[in-house]
Amino acid sequence: MKKINKINMLLLWLAAGASHAADPVAAPGAGQAWPARPVRVMVPFAPGGTTDVIARIIAARMTEITGQQFIVDNRAGAGGNIGTGIAASAAPDGHTLLVNSSAFGVNPGLYKSIPYDPYKSFIPITNFAESPNLFSAHASMPAKSLPDALKLASAEPAKYGFATPGIGTTPHLAVEMLKYAVKMDLNNIPYNGAGPSVTAHLSGQVLLACSALPTPAPHVKAGRLRGLAMGSRKRHPSFPDVPTMAEAGYRDQESETMQGLYFPAGTPQHIVRRFHAELVKISQMPEVRERVEGLGFQFVMNTPEDFMVQTRSEVEKWTRVVKNAKVQVQ
Repeated sequence: MKKINKINMLLLWLAAGASHAADPVAAPGAGQAWPARPVRVMVPFAPGGTTDVIARIIAARMTEITGQQFIVDNRAGAGGNIGTGIAASAAPDGHTLLVNSSAFGVNPGLYKSIPYDPYKSFIPITNFAESPNLFSAHASMPAKSLPDALKLASAEPAKYGFATPGIGTTPHLAVEMLKYAVKMDLNNIPYNGAGPSVTAHLSGQVLLACSALPTPAPHVKAGRLRGLAMGSRKRHPSFPDVPTMAEAGYRDQESETMQGLYFPAGTPQHIVRRFHAELVKISQMPEVRERVEGLGFQFVMNTPEDFMVQTRSEVEKWTRVVKNAKVQVQ
């Protein structure tokens, strides 16, 4: 695949919303104060999840900073597609913000149709924070490394399956990606959420698992589960003894759950820049850092240009994984 110049990609992405931005009714002028009224913070998942928690942290701080209410609106359903579709159709005036997980990049390949175009419907603002997926083993297993675990899992897939949080989640697809790369018969066992999958793993019902780090983290620290490999590019500071997938011998197997922020396409650039600058300030607040890192996440805070490139990369990667694994949701 040819590499695409980041600047050209940005121009193409911004051009997708140019017709909206040119509309004086749809978009305020650069001199107009923002926000001029309450901002709807669209979270396409139920309350209480990680994306919801992070969205509420940001909303509370932005309310303090701007004096306008930033109100979280949870619109769960269809793996995040319902709320994302609502945000995509909102007026591009800076008063609707989407906070989404890696589902934003997974769903274009996972579903037959979705109510948004990942490249044309939004302006990426930043990946606020991300957390790697963790491959783990029950403490009773003799395997001390991921290669050893895979040998057992390939030889006896019925006995050594991988618990994951559900079809189409990045942990589920991380197992499928690894399965395709190593050409092994790995048993992927999707549960209905991270809680049930880790519970089954802890009980020994399923001896291997792949989960977003926050849920299994305390059990790894307590010694009930054994961390085998992280889906991050670098070792996680809270788990310095757990190798990355590349260090474990499996390159190009990175998988992380991101928390991305987006405005509808056509939102004026002065609003995008202002909001990004405020997010940088928020990410540097000690109480925010403590809380977000306490969830198992690390700050990324990349630029809109870099996040645009990351978003495109995520869509392409997960679409490829879904195709190889022959996974699809109606």
